[in-house]
Amino acid sequence: MAKATRKQALGRGLSALLKDPEADIKSVKDRNAEKVVGNIIDIDLDAIDVNPFQPRTYFNEEELKELASSIKELGVIQPITVRKLDGNKFQLVSGERRYRASKIVGLRTIPAYVRIANDQEMLEMALVENIQRKDLDPIEVALTYQRLIDEIQLTQEEMSKRVGKKRSTVTNYLRLLKLDPIIQTGMRDGFLSMGHGRALVNVDDIDLQLKIYEKIIKDKLSVRETENLVKNLKEGNTSVKNAKESKELPKFVRDNVDNFNKYFGNKINVKLTGKDKGKIIVPFESEADFNRIKNLLK
Repeated sequence: MAKATRKQALGRGLSALLKDPEADIKSVKDRNAEKVVGNIIDIDLDAIDVNPFQPRTYFNEEELKELASSIKELGVIQPITVRKLDGNKFQLVSGERRYRASKIVGLRTIPAYVRIANDQEMLEMALVENIQRKDLDPIEVALTYQRLIDEIQLTQEEMSKRVGKKRSTVTNYLRLLKLDPIIQTGMRDGFLSMGHGRALVNVDDIDLQLKIYEKIIKDKLSVRETENLVKNLKEGNTSVKNAKESKELPKFVRDNVDNFNKYFGNKINVKLTGKDKGKIIVPFESEADFNRIKNLLK
């Protein structure tokens, strides 16, 4: 039997212990605490309160439904983490998506790791756990770092050690909060990347920031093109309106693009990297298509 399965089997017995009012566990020093803290225990969903310190405020409904469908078929594979409150009550530390999806499915219990923590420890655990997620947008990460500074009183150096990131990385995220709120919203909605944001934050004039932001969206500027635009603007070499667009390909390229498309059987992409310099990108749709193109190049 796998280790996780053994722990969960043990957890079903410990669930009864948690419901005993005479055995209420409030600290790691209490009797039977060692049987509960750190173990995976099946806990009633109705006994769990959501985390008031949750740094994340938006949950994609479609993704929640997909997770709920997976849980319905396979169960909750990764336990959530909760902290023990008075009586048979708990509070989420991490795993709110799994918690919400389990409620959608109609589960009565959910496997959970039990922790003992005070409010500050709870906030710090929730914030640090949130930063480790892979699907956060740059502004969510930046706001989480700022909360660690403001509410846990961590310096940037202390925080970089706590979350396992370079200090320069932490600084780069925090600088994004200097951007106009409209641009921050654009980053959260996926209209531009962190690289775009890092380029824009070097523009002190908010009105100019917004004009460049509008051009990034309108002309689909890459990060490199945005960096060059900002550099030229700071040097007074051009204006946002008259900035040369990368899609204005030289005549010798425009005259031959169709020939490349016909030869490779796919629509190629041409990207300029300088005056009369650039890259030809040949897309492929499968391994067979890749091998077909490879043979053409032999």
